[in-house]
Amino acid sequence: MMSPLFAEFTGTALLVLLGDGVVANVVLKKTKGHDSGLIVIALGWGMAVFVAVLCTAAASGAHLNPSVTLALALAGKFPWNEVPGYIAAQMTGGMAGAFLVWAVYQKHFEVTADADAKLAVFCTGPAIRGAWSSLLSEIVATFVLVFAVLNMAAPRFGLGAMNALPVGLVVVGIGVSLGGTTGYAMSAARDLGPRIMHALLPIPGKRDSDWRYAWVPVVGPLIGAALAALIYNAQF
Repeated sequence: MMSPLFAEFTGTALLVLLGDGVVANVVLKKTKGHDSGLIVIALGWGMAVFVAVLCTAAASGAHLNPSVTLALALAGKFPWNEVPGYIAAQMTGGMAGAFLVWAVYQKHFEVTADADAKLAVFCTGPAIRGAWSSLLSEIVATFVLVFAVLNMAAPRFGLGAMNALPVGLVVVGIGVSLGGTTGYAMSAARDLGPRIMHALLPIPGKRDSDWRYAWVPVVGPLIGAALAALIYNAQF
């Protein structure tokens, strides 16, 4: 069996590969799925979560998200001394997944002129600019995800393989209901890691990586996760 940290790295890489991959398929030019819309992206992200959780649940509990790891620790379901290692594995896994998306869709990045679309493959951004409204959107979306995960997770571990489909469906539901404002990052590993890769990779015609917004999909999910853990603990 994989070690927990390798499982978190592998699972998060797989999650971002499939999740950012569906965004690339929708927004980049001359793909088979070009311009197929938010519903396809939401379904793709839900299936990405399903596959990643299914493959890693037995080894690590399939956190695959710093927000989930933080909430499980706050809820007393995960030891605090393992939090830094899990988050490091998730962040590097997210970067690896983003690199693979770039490698697979490299020709499509070349023929796409829209620099905003290229950035959207890697990370989220607000449909309408507004730091505090965007922060609220990320807090609420992450609260829904993490509160659901906490009610599925086994004591002192995380998600089991049987929870792969339910948590995937939760992500689909969040995407179609709450994804229209910021793109529902809900995870620093899903947003900040790939954003760093966007900055580093030799993508032709790319724009800046929107660092002035980058704090929102990091801080918002952490606040949402902490609130979910607080309310979860108040139930018991």
